[in-house]
Amino acid sequence: MDFKGKKVLIIGAGKSGIAAADLLSGEQADIILYDDKKINEEEVREKLSKGFNGRIISEKLSDEECPNPDYLILSPGVPIDSPMVLKYKEKGACIIGEVELAYYYTKGKIVAVTGTNGKTTTTALTGALMKKKYDNTLVGGNIGIPYTEICLKSSDDGVTVAEMSSFQLDTTVAFHPYISMILNITPDHLDRHHTMENYINAKFNCTKNQTEDELCILNYEDEVLRKKAEGIKAKICWFSSKTPLMDGMVYEDGAIYEVKDGVREKVINVNEMMLIGRHNYENVMAAVAAARFMGVPMDLIREGLREFKPVEHRIEYVETINGVKYYNDSKGTNPDASIQAVKAMTGPTFLIGGGYDKGSEYDEWIESFDGKIKKLLLMGQTRDKIAACARKHGYNDLVFVESMEEAVDYCYKNAVSGDTVLLSPCCASWGMFKNYEERGRIFKDLVIKKSRG
Repeated sequence: MDFKGKKVLIIGAGKSGIAAADLLSGEQADIILYDDKKINEEEVREKLSKGFNGRIISEKLSDEECPNPDYLILSPGVPIDSPMVLKYKEKGACIIGEVELAYYYTKGKIVAVTGTNGKTTTTALTGALMKKKYDNTLVGGNIGIPYTEICLKSSDDGVTVAEMSSFQLDTTVAFHPYISMILNITPDHLDRHHTMENYINAKFNCTKNQTEDELCILNYEDEVLRKKAEGIKAKICWFSSKTPLMDGMVYEDGAIYEVKDGVREKVINVNEMMLIGRHNYENVMAAVAAARFMGVPMDLIREGLREFKPVEHRIEYVETINGVKYYNDSKGTNPDASIQAVKAMTGPTFLIGGGYDKGSEYDEWIESFDGKIKKLLLMGQTRDKIAACARKHGYNDLVFVESMEEAVDYCYKNAVSGDTVLLSPCCASWGMFKNYEERGRIFKDLVIKKSRG
């Protein structure tokens, strides 16, 4: 990939777009950073490096301003079938995304982590375990630090652990990780991918360029992954939280084991870790499998597992007030993620849900309540849809709220000692909040304010 003297259009002026523009600023390319929303050019330039000398355009982009770009670099939020992308594709532009661009500059080994749920925890944990042996371990991608922002820091003897969303993997061409992980696949983002087949294929793009000497880590309990595994060239390491395996990683009787030719070695008892819930034990198994393939000694892995703290917004303990525990799972943006959070709760729970409608169905989420949800507090665009689904399943302990403040206040006044309050919305945050991070932090701020009286 040679950008020198080429016309490059970067679509999206958020974190990823700015990082991509910075990465290309030394390539002597003709760069346009474009966003279809109105942006303040001065504010955007302040976020860019001083070496950036390209143009910044917002709202409308005319053919005169950008007639025939050689490359289109898409931020993750830009659909590959949007009219602008299709127009330039017909004109012969090479369409790539942030991941493909960053890969071009990355040195050393790459670990790509994807799946519908668990990506962020697994990425952070894998990075923590790799750092036990590899000093130059970088962690980024969909976890909140653009891959394009960290790739130049990579080294031949280092490891880059990158969280990959289906949006990012949609635009990969040559991207080639040494280790790939697909943690699970359940319906999500169908408003963007249109079909489950498209969504699944996007996830499996992380495996398409791997060789027989490399590794793909898969969840044995996921039927989709078992069916698609036949087409993978890389070695496969399965992990399972329910099925005994002759080789791979297993969870059984409160402990995680590494299994080779039927011989098991205990990795750790799960009560030694700060991560809770079966879904997190699956994340741990995937991370351990990657670390072992990279030669990290078992004693250092155990040390890393004991030290690791849950990532922000994923079943994150916030505070205990009057005997009531509060958990922030704002990253639970789809039914499967929220089901895992509900399952991790051990007592009567006040559940706060609702948000932007991504086209999800909520039947399995409601069925997972299993008598432990005392009240379901609903807000946002989906609250009526979720309420109708709940009533269909015979669940009627519903409370409609207009804001996060009202939700927290209701829980504070009605929950009693021994109860739990869980924010796990089952929906995206858009419409009421900028993103799930803002939603989670507002929840935490409100809880902490209550704890201080």
